[in-house]
Amino acid sequence: MSDEQTQTPPGTQTRRALLAGAGAVGAAVVLSACGSDDDTAGGSAPTSGGPGATGAGDAAGGNRDTSAPLARTADIPVGGGAVYASKGVVITQPEAGTFKGFDPICTHQGCPVSNVDGGTINCTCHNSKFSITDGSVKGGPATKPLAAKEIKVDGDQITLA
Repeated sequence: MSDEQTQTPPGTQTRRALLAGAGAVGAAVVLSACGSDDDTAGGSAPTSGGPGATGAGDAAGGNRDTSAPLARTADIPVGGGAVYASKGVVITQPEAGTFKGFDPICTHQGCPVSNVDGGTINCTCHNSKFSITDGSVKGGPATKPLAAKEIKVDGDQITLA
């Protein structure tokens, strides 16, 4: 033992471990109180005025019924769109009577896009923005466009092609 080291009495290490553990538990309790799911404490507000995701299912494809209507044409605003995550598509209407379909998965890190607002399809994970006309990147960090999805309009019904 060197001159600078001193021997600790028996039980000191146990008390230190106990106090360190208690401090860690206390910190965890304080940090977990930072978030709240209580709607009376401010609730959750939509991220934009645009339509949000209408479902949260199998974003990778899965077994979807491609013949079932996805939406009605009246559901898709001109200059906007809607996210149908459970059906694996974002539908937009860049100009009256023109409907476009896109993959709902952001090309940056695979997050599902969350809404269509302000003329863009938006991913709120990292704020990437894509054109409602062609899926091209309007704001990064994404560098690749959203993949197009073939849709079909029959009367007032929109389906996957």
